[in-house]
Amino acid sequence: MGIFSRFADIVNSNISSLLDKAEDPEKMIRLIIQEMEDTLVEVRTHSAKALADNKELVRRIEFLEEHIHEWQAKASLAIQKQREDLARAALIEKQKLEEQLKHLRTEKTLLDESIEKLSSEVTKLETKITETRAKQQSIVMRKQTATHRRDIKKQLHTGKTEEAMSKFAQYERKIDELEAEADSYDLGNKGKDLNQEFAELQADDEIEKELAKLKKSLQDSH
Repeated sequence: MGIFSRFADIVNSNISSLLDKAEDPEKMIRLIIQEMEDTLVEVRTHSAKALADNKELVRRIEFLEEHIHEWQAKASLAIQKQREDLARAALIEKQKLEEQLKHLRTEKTLLDESIEKLSSEVTKLETKITETRAKQQSIVMRKQTATHRRDIKKQLHTGKTEEAMSKFAQYERKIDELEAEADSYDLGNKGKDLNQEFAELQADDEIEKELAKLKKSLQDSH
C-alpha cells in the first residue's frame, strides 16, 4: 500500500467504530496511534525530499535560463559579425535548452503541487493524531473509573462485609444483654423495697394488736 492511500485510509477512518469492534480498545488505539505516527514520519520524509528536489530544480532552471540568455547573446553577436552559420548553431543550442527548461518547469509545477499536498496531509494527520490521543486518554480514564467501581462493588459483596455486619450484630446483642441486666437490678431493688414496706405494715399491725390486748387486759383488771 502506498503512502498516500494509507494516509487516506487513516485520515478517513472512523476511530470510534474501530474501537467499538475491538476486543481490547486500549490496545487497539495504541496500535492506531503508532500507525499514524509511523505514517507521519514517512510523510514528513517525503515532504523533506520533495523540498530538497524543488531547490535542486530551481537551481537547474536558473542555470538553463542563464545559458539560454548566453546563447541568445551569441546568436546576436554572430549576426552582427555576419556569421549566420554560427548564429544558427547558437539558436539550435538555445532551442535545446528551452526544451529542457520547459520540462523542468513542468516538473517543478507538479512538485509544487506534491509539496502542497504533503504539507496539507501533515496538518491533517497531526490533527487526527491529536484527536486520537484525546480519545485514548478518555478510554484510559473510563477504564480506571470502571475498574474502581468494580473493585468497590466487589469489596461490598465479599464475606468481609458480611463478617463485619455479623460482628456488629453481636456487639448490639451484648449491649442489649447488658442493658437487660441493668434493668433486672433495678427491678430487684424495687421488689426488695416493696417487700420491706409490706413487712413493716405487718409489723405495725401486730404491734397495734398487742397494744389493744394490753389495754383490754388492763381495763378488765380494774
